[in-house]
Amino acid sequence: MTESEVRHGRAPSTRWRRVRIAAIALVSILVLIVAAAGAFVLSLSSTIDNVDKIEQAFPEESLRPPAAEPVDGNSAAQNILLLGSDTRGSIGNDLSDTEGTRSDTMMIVHIPADRESVQVMSLMRDFWVEIPGHGSAKLNAAMSYGGVPLAVQTIEGIIDSRIDHVMMVDFEGFKGVTDALGGVTINNPTAFTTGNNSYAQGEIELNGEQALPFVRERYSFVDGDYTRVANQQLFIKAVLAKVLSKDTLTSPAKISNLVSALAPYVAVDNEFDSRYAASLGFELNEVRVSDVNFFTMPTLGTGTQGDQSVVNVNWDEVPKIQQAFKNDLLGEYVPPPE
Repeated sequence: MTESEVRHGRAPSTRWRRVRIAAIALVSILVLIVAAAGAFVLSLSSTIDNVDKIEQAFPEESLRPPAAEPVDGNSAAQNILLLGSDTRGSIGNDLSDTEGTRSDTMMIVHIPADRESVQVMSLMRDFWVEIPGHGSAKLNAAMSYGGVPLAVQTIEGIIDSRIDHVMMVDFEGFKGVTDALGGVTINNPTAFTTGNNSYAQGEIELNGEQALPFVRERYSFVDGDYTRVANQQLFIKAVLAKVLSKDTLTSPAKISNLVSALAPYVAVDNEFDSRYAASLGFELNEVRVSDVNFFTMPTLGTGTQGDQSVVNVNWDEVPKIQQAFKNDLLGEYVPPPE
């Protein structure tokens, strides 16, 4: 969420704000753990290959944009759709059974053909869009109406580019990742207490249970969302820095623990297997925190449709985004000021 969104009252719903930070960190970690795993990932093949599978992740081929072509000897650009949800809450429920549920968070992870960076574009769950076969509705209704295939078809229609892979993540996995890293270190600018957790000013260490309240809290601060947004940014950077630290990158055991911590809370399409993960890992092995860019698909603030509160898409920007995806130039796209 941008500072402008906070200032002008265009912030997403409370639930979106709470889960969005978890999803941003998770998707970054997921992509970069694969990159960090590199040579280790094949030894983790049984773990990766045994995560839940989304048996039908994509719409009919005739309804889809074409796949990207390899350029100048590089692999083709890839778009991975991340769907974040609280559908499980505990290990054992079927994360891949999605029809009738709504995704709390939707993000597209764009991996350019040169594999030198990663772009992550968030889509607001309350975007008012056209859902094929169902008319206009909130974007997150697509999965409720037609499961993952309809969510993919709707989003492919918005960006006019193909989604190559789909990954669903339950947010409970966020705690496990933090603990698998042995906690993360934050330089906390403002002391505060929320619930049973107290956070001193200065350098502090957070475990998984402490991390979620840290990034969610806003009522303890005079400026509310301003400090919360700053804390969220601090936390993301701390997690990614730990994932990409020498101690993690050179430790097969830590990589294994990270993958194992996430695996029970992840479902992927059938083609997202250990072989694909290994290939992507080798290709992304030079990517670092500074090479990962996050932005939200531009909005025109909130509005209403009947009795529903919605987020308005900035449709003037959509053709630019479509061209950026098509031409593999998303890293050069600059969203307009909100």
